[in-house]
Amino acid sequence: MSKFIIEGGFPLHGRHQTPGNKNAALPMLAASLLTDEPVTLTNVPLIRDVRSMIALLNAVGARAELDERTRTAHIDAGRITATALPQDLCERIRTSFLLVGPLLARCGQISLYPPGGDVIGQRRLDTHIEGFRAMGAVYADGHPFALRTPAGGALRGAGRHLLDEASVTGTENLVMGAALAEGTSVFYNTACEPHVQNLCQMLTGMGAQISGAGTNQLQIEGVRSLHGGTFRVWGDYIESASYLAAAAVTHGSLDVGPVDGDEFDVLRRPLARLGLTFRQENGRILYAYDPEKPLRIETDISGAISKIDDGIWPALPSDLMSVLIVLATQSEGLITFFEKMFESRLYFVDHLIGMGAQIVHCDPHRVVVRGVSRLHGSTVSSPDIRAGMAMLVAALCADGVTTINNAESIDRGYEAFEVQLAALGAHIRRES
Repeated sequence: MSKFIIEGGFPLHGRHQTPGNKNAALPMLAASLLTDEPVTLTNVPLIRDVRSMIALLNAVGARAELDERTRTAHIDAGRITATALPQDLCERIRTSFLLVGPLLARCGQISLYPPGGDVIGQRRLDTHIEGFRAMGAVYADGHPFALRTPAGGALRGAGRHLLDEASVTGTENLVMGAALAEGTSVFYNTACEPHVQNLCQMLTGMGAQISGAGTNQLQIEGVRSLHGGTFRVWGDYIESASYLAAAAVTHGSLDVGPVDGDEFDVLRRPLARLGLTFRQENGRILYAYDPEKPLRIETDISGAISKIDDGIWPALPSDLMSVLIVLATQSEGLITFFEKMFESRLYFVDHLIGMGAQIVHCDPHRVVVRGVSRLHGSTVSSPDIRAGMAMLVAALCADGVTTINNAESIDRGYEAFEVQLAALGAHIRRES
């Protein structure tokens, strides 16, 4: 395994070109299996999870390749020759389960192993399976487990179906299956994150009949077939905000973009609550640390201690919680973070406490942070993508040298991280 070695204390300055959104690229790659015509995806992030998804597409018989020079994925699923997913690939990424919808719709069956990915808490599959049952699929438990349509026929429209939680991957999976189902599906309590909207935009461009994208109700009229085309992966707002936080804690300046849609309107308030304000101009985000206005945590209007919690869109994305906790350690004041979605997301704060952060870990879902903390270098291990990114941000502003083991976990979600940061002035290197 490789590791990152970071010498802290060097401000970040420059321009960062945001890559495509990991959380959009993976379902869009899965959606390419819904048609027998070629599909091209542009602005694809060059990360390990994308390469794993490309490998899964090839494993079922599609011809899929990633052109890293142009950041373009080319997929031709004219023939699907297998519906049993290899165990090693299933266990590599969480989104292996997103092939259920496309393969049920195209082939009427799929068998696979429990998906892998970050260990950040319980990540249920019930929303997916209950939705597919509403479309006529039969679920068979086992190792591997399987889903199939009756007699290998087509999925049918789910009618009116309430999702038991606003699951992002559940919404994506069910929409892909419903796109080729016979009849109408009206899903309530659906996720409406930007990457869900990006997928719906792609499916509509392929000929799917979808209304309600961006809301918590989606209606899909099934069609007989979808066609191919070229579709763009929107920019990764999680990465953009993470780089802004890194610039803030190192007292630097950054030009980040491009920004797609209105996602930064959602992020503006929680970032400002921690003292990070920015300008939005010509599709980019501009930030410069002002020593006359150091980072400071806002209290509530009543003077009460401020609180940041995550939730379904348009609440703060859970994927940003870890980085914002680090930002809070460098902002003057006291604040509570309430992580509602994953019970193991906050365990990484023990590493921050070991680096000198003033944090009280109240329970699996809540921490109280007091800033400003003077962090010092340490040796830590990255438990998941987002916690790994947070510890990198902490290392950039810490005194001395920090070693972050298990760098591969960060590679799953961020491309060439050490190269990107070094170009902005960070002292960082990778070692095997």
